[in-house]
Amino acid sequence: MIPHRLATAAWTYHKTLRTALDDRVLHIELHKPDEGNAVTDRMLDELLAVLDDRDPAVRAIVLSGAGEDFCLGGDRTEFDEYLAQDPTGGGVRASGTRARRVCEALTASPAVTIAKVHGKAIGAGVALALACDLRVGAQSATFRLPELALGLPTAWGGLLPRLLNEVGAARVREIVLTGRSFDAYEAQSMSVLQKVVPEHHLDDAVDAWVRPVLRRPEGALRVTKALFNAYTAATHLADARVLEPELVAAVVSATRYGQQDR
Repeated sequence: MIPHRLATAAWTYHKTLRTALDDRVLHIELHKPDEGNAVTDRMLDELLAVLDDRDPAVRAIVLSGAGEDFCLGGDRTEFDEYLAQDPTGGGVRASGTRARRVCEALTASPAVTIAKVHGKAIGAGVALALACDLRVGAQSATFRLPELALGLPTAWGGLLPRLLNEVGAARVREIVLTGRSFDAYEAQSMSVLQKVVPEHHLDDAVDAWVRPVLRRPEGALRVTKALFNAYTAATHLADARVLEPELVAAVVSATRYGQQDR
């Protein structure tokens, strides 16, 4: 999913990403198309490095995925490897902390962050999109939160509090507990997406958001984003996101031990 005007741009290739700077817009593409852009710790490290090293002049960040899907979720083989190395879940906790830091970096960035979703967005892919300020999806996009079916709590990158804040508790309970798939129009009705367009119009939809953002005074835009984040945080009686890596590690470790004891 490369914007037409960026087809010949000077892309910077990382191991799991590629990036391009177009005027004051930073494009970040998850770039593991053969693996559905599954999120690994290497990808999280590269995302965090790119977001931390962002040029201060960048006013908008566009997050997309290469190939047929935006992101098929986390790479579960890493969990198995971590548990084989440390059955108490130390590696799982470290991975969860990475995920939280990346999603917080997207949300807290002074630049306006935009998720451009096509194909499937599953689990961690939904979390990465929800961490962005604005989200546009192709009409054919689908979404799913399969964590419970996989024996995991819905605790990746601060996903659950963002879902509760954007969607509302009643509908979140239903999609999390059932793990069912939902389409782009239902995602829009729940505010998981703010706009749905034909896939070939995704770039135009992103441009329609970016153009006015680039005209906004930098200081006013930065303060407004900070206010959004502050007022949203103020509605939380408690923020358990810092505990999520511990929760995931505890559940995964306990499940593994339980299976071994049978």
